[in-house]
Amino acid sequence: MGSASAISLCSHPKILLRPLTNKQRLQSQCQSQGSGSAWLGYRTQGVFLSPILLRRRRCLAVKAASAAEGGSRRPASARRVYRESQSASSLPVAPVKQLASFVVPAASFFAVTFVLWKLVEKILVPKRQRTSSVENKTPAEGMKWSFAAGSNLLTGFGAKIERESKLKLNDFAKELRSFRSVDLSGRNFGDQGLFFLAESLGYNQTAEEVSFAANGITLTGMKAFDGVLQSNIMLKTLNLSGNPIGDEGVKCLCNMLVNNNGIQKLQLNSTDLGDEGAKAIAEMLKNNSSLRALELNNNMIDYSGFTSLAGALVENNTIRNIHLNGNYGGALGANALAKGLEGNKSLRELHLHGNSFGDEGVAALMSGLSLHKGKLTLLDIGNNSFSAKGAFHVGGYVKKTKSLLWLNVYMNDIGDEGAENIADALKQNRTITTIDLGGNNIHAKGVTAIAEALKDNSVITFLELGYNPMGPDGVKALSEVLKFHGNIETLKLGWCQIGAKGAEFIADMLKYNTTIRVLDLRANGLRNEGASCLARSLKVVNEALSSLDLGFNEIRDDGAFAIAQALKANEDVTVTSLNLASNFLTKFGQSALTDARDHVYEMSEKEINIFF
Repeated sequence: MGSASAISLCSHPKILLRPLTNKQRLQSQCQSQGSGSAWLGYRTQGVFLSPILLRRRRCLAVKAASAAEGGSRRPASARRVYRESQSASSLPVAPVKQLASFVVPAASFFAVTFVLWKLVEKILVPKRQRTSSVENKTPAEGMKWSFAAGSNLLTGFGAKIERESKLKLNDFAKELRSFRSVDLSGRNFGDQGLFFLAESLGYNQTAEEVSFAANGITLTGMKAFDGVLQSNIMLKTLNLSGNPIGDEGVKCLCNMLVNNNGIQKLQLNSTDLGDEGAKAIAEMLKNNSSLRALELNNNMIDYSGFTSLAGALVENNTIRNIHLNGNYGGALGANALAKGLEGNKSLRELHLHGNSFGDEGVAALMSGLSLHKGKLTLLDIGNNSFSAKGAFHVGGYVKKTKSLLWLNVYMNDIGDEGAENIADALKQNRTITTIDLGGNNIHAKGVTAIAEALKDNSVITFLELGYNPMGPDGVKALSEVLKFHGNIETLKLGWCQIGAKGAEFIADMLKYNTTIRVLDLRANGLRNEGASCLARSLKVVNEALSSLDLGFNEIRDDGAFAIAQALKANEDVTVTSLNLASNFLTKFGQSALTDARDHVYEMSEKEINIFF
C-alpha cells in the first residue's frame, strides 16, 4: 500500500529510470558542456530529463524502494542512485546565469525600441482619412482653385482668399464712388473683378479718370462695360493699357463707345491690337464726337490699320491727339496717314515714334502736313530710320509751319547734312520752342550750323544734342554763341565726347550766360580736370544755373574737392541739384561735398540736393 501510494504521487505516467552506461554518461556530459546546458546523464526511454525533474523522480523512487523493504538497509544500488542524485543537484548553474544576463537586457532593449518606434510612428505619420465627397468632385462641381498656376488650394484656404479678394474689390468700388481720379492699375483682378467694379461706374457722378491698366483683362472683361459706358457721362479718361484684350476686345469696346458722350481720352497701349482692332476704332471715330485723345502705342498696327485710321481722320473733327508710337506703319502707312491729314482740321499732336517710315515715308508725311489745315503743335518722328534726305523734307515743313511748338527727330541718322537743313529752317521758324536732335550722328560741322541758327533765334528754350559725337570743336562753337545769344534754358549734351577740353569752353560760357538753368554733361570723360574747370565757373555769380548733371564722367575725389570749394565760396550759388552718380568718388570726396552742402544751408538756408 505504501509503495503504491508513493509512486502515484510522483506522476501518473510511469517513467522508468535506468542508469546510463559509462559511455552514454560521458556523451551526455560532453553534450551539456558544449551546449552550455546542464542536462543529467539519465534517460527515460531515450528522452533526456532536466535536473530538477530527475531529482524529484529519484527522491520518489528512493522513498518507494525504502517503503518496499520496510525500512531495511538500503541496497547498494539505492545508495548509488542517491549519491548520483546529490551530485546532480550540486551541478553548477553558471551557464544559466550567463544566458539570463544576456537575454534579459536584449529583451528589454527590443521592447523599449518597439514602444518608441510605435510612439514616433503615431506622432509623425498622419492617419489616413476617409476620402471626402469634395475630393471626388470635379472642378466644375465646386472645387476651389488657387490663383497661382498649377496649384490647387484647400477648400478652407480658398474660401479665405475669396473673402479677402471680395473685401479688396469692395474697397476699390468705394474709391470709384469717392474720388475724382482713381488708379487701379496692376491689381490683377481680371475679368471677374472688372465685372464687379463696372457696376460702380454705372451712373457714377464722381470718378472722371480711371485706370484699369495691367489687370489681366481680356475680351470677356470688355463685356462688363456693356450698359455702363453708355449711361456714364462723368468719366473722361479710361486707361486699359497693358491688358491682352486683342482685336475682338477692342471691337466690343468700340461698339459701346459709339454712343458715349463722356470719355475724352482712351488709352489702349500694349493691348495686342492689330489691323482689325484699328479698323473698329476708325469706325467708332467716324461717329464719336467726344473723344479728344487716343493712345495706341506699342501695338501691331500695320499699313492696313494706318489706312483705316487715316480715313477716320477725314471725317472726325474732334480728335486732337493721336499716339501711334511703336507700331509697324512703314512707308506705306505714312503715305496713307498723310492723305488723312490733308483733310483733317482738328489734330494738334501727332506721335509717330518708331514706325520705320524711312526717307520715303517721312517725305510723304511732311507733304501731307504741309497741306494740313489744322494747327499741329507737336510732331514726334523720332527713331524712324530716315537720313539727310528725310531731314530735307522735315526742314521744308519747319519753314512753312506757323503752329509747331515741339519737334522730335531723335535717334535717326540725319548727320551733318541733315542738321544743316534743319538749322537753316530754324533761322526762319519763330514758333518751335523745343527741339530734340539727339542721336543723329551729328559732328562739329552740324553743331556749328545749329549754333549759327541760334544767333537769330530767341524762341528755342530746350535743345537736346546728346549722343552726337561733336567733340570739343562742336561744343566750342556752341559755347561761343551761347555766351551772349539765344534763349536756351535746358541744354543736354550727354555722351558727346567733349572731354576736359570741352569742359573748359562750357565753363567759360557759364560765366556770361544768363539763361541756362539745366545743363546735362553726362558721360563726356570730364575727369578731375573738367570738373575743376566747371568748379571755377561756379565760383562766379550765376543767377540762372540750378541743375548740373555730371554723372558717368570718371570724376575722382580731387574733382569733388574742387566743386565743394566752389560751392562754399559762392554765397549766392543758385544750384539746387548736383548729380555726381556713377563716378569714382570715395568717402572722402563724398564727405567734402556733404560738408559744402551743409555750409551753404547754414549760410544762406538754400538746400542743394547732391546725388552720389
